[in-house]
Amino acid sequence: MNATVLSDSPAPTLALGAALLGASGRAMAAVSDAEAARFLAQASMGASRAQIAQVQSLGYAGWLDAQFAMPASGWRWDWLVAKGFNAVTYKNSEAGFDPAVWRKLLVSSDTLRQRVTLALSEILVTSIGGLVGAGWRQFSAAAYMDLLEANAFGNYRTLLGQVSTSAAMGQYLTYRGSRKANPATGAHPDENYARELMQLFTIGLVQLNQDGTPQTGKVGAPLYTYTQDDISGLARIFTGWDFDLAGGDTSTPDFLRRPMQQIAARHESGASSFLGKSVPAGLGGADALNAALDIIYAHPNVGPFIGRQLIQRLVCSNPSPAYVWRVAAAFNNDGTGARGNLRAVVKAVLLDPEARRSDAAAPGQGKLREPMLRFLAWARAYEVKSASDAWAVGNTSDPASKLGQSPLRSPSVFNFFRPGYVPPNSGIASAGMVAPEFQIANETSVVGYVNFMQRAVGGRLGDLAADYASLMPLAENGNALLAEINTVLAAGQLGAESQALIVGAINAMARGTDAARLNRIRAALTLALAAPDFVVLK
Repeated sequence: MNATVLSDSPAPTLALGAALLGASGRAMAAVSDAEAARFLAQASMGASRAQIAQVQSLGYAGWLDAQFAMPASGWRWDWLVAKGFNAVTYKNSEAGFDPAVWRKLLVSSDTLRQRVTLALSEILVTSIGGLVGAGWRQFSAAAYMDLLEANAFGNYRTLLGQVSTSAAMGQYLTYRGSRKANPATGAHPDENYARELMQLFTIGLVQLNQDGTPQTGKVGAPLYTYTQDDISGLARIFTGWDFDLAGGDTSTPDFLRRPMQQIAARHESGASSFLGKSVPAGLGGADALNAALDIIYAHPNVGPFIGRQLIQRLVCSNPSPAYVWRVAAAFNNDGTGARGNLRAVVKAVLLDPEARRSDAAAPGQGKLREPMLRFLAWARAYEVKSASDAWAVGNTSDPASKLGQSPLRSPSVFNFFRPGYVPPNSGIASAGMVAPEFQIANETSVVGYVNFMQRAVGGRLGDLAADYASLMPLAENGNALLAEINTVLAAGQLGAESQALIVGAINAMARGTDAARLNRIRAALTLALAAPDFVVLK
């Protein structure tokens, strides 16, 4: 059996020490504009000249510490209430959710927290379209995003507990209202959450080494983490949970912000067995839930399984086993003996030598930027504002005319794309690598994205307005204009061929007036945003 425990190996321990020293040392060294922009492309919602200067002043680790210390920037729920979306006329709609969520992503100063929140929303997935059975979907979705944000730098076990009792997750994975088995009718507890809690949120399908590689049996077959019996056993824990309604009142959305409550008569009070462990009989629903989560959380898969996905969401699609091991080690012990400290995990992901390496062309390096992050990179670079506070970006799920992706609007619990997706008949497949974001990349979505960005850059997205003042003095000179865009927006990664094509197009345009200069800026931005060298972040 290939079940190497890397934490007992001296080589990875030395590698981890070298990694930490390298990260610390690099933070103290001079950071170029392009290096700072690349770091921000991984660690934030997008680079700007101001953020680049901050990274250069504080260093990588110092910038992270400053972001960790920054207070949260207001809740989506409170914005919805302030805008009046809690009026009963909005009960059976999603009105207000999209501007509430886009506003935070576009302008909140705690940009690292927003990036981690978005990443967590693609691991611990719910989707607003699946929040059924009570109305007020915009509030249920906002409460869930606020929950993720509140725990983005906290402890993963704490986060699991709050997610497991959240109204949104109870709605989305249908265990709200689940009851203990009824032999007379043949009814059984709902198994959706029990399955996805293990498969997607904690341990995955196969046993892992601490470097994220699968353990295998004698004939090379993977060793699975759980069976159908484990799902059925765990599902007993998630019986008896329902909305915490005050006298049955759903005329306001307030109940969706409260954790679900236990209804003892519906809860399975017998013993529940799964993953080779048991939750004893006689426990109340809340105590049984905590005992079950402790069993799952103790599984050695959690660190490498969640760590690898955070690397994929923030840095690259194909981290080396050594990179995964180092992040899993930070998950398992933050240096004080604490397990699951997301602040330590995020720091390990972003300061790792593989994240900070200067050789961007190394095999397996980089990832396809998610469409949402491409849009947000432009918006952050040029400080987009909404004068009316309407943030009318809308639902951008349509791949034919928009981004093909929109916050908390995944088509399934498996996210917009799977972490192990391999584009068929591709060089990526031949190299034995994965490319998750390519699952939503096709001819339709490529064209839809470019058209959407052309409208956004051109100021035709509600009253969203970008500030191009820094680019106006450069607009007469195509090379100077693109050089600045390349640095801030593309982290200096636009290659010579792309630069020649874009500069040639800009130089063919009229110049000499403010209107002409603005047209040149918009054209340069649109072309840069469409360039493969920007779309793929190395």
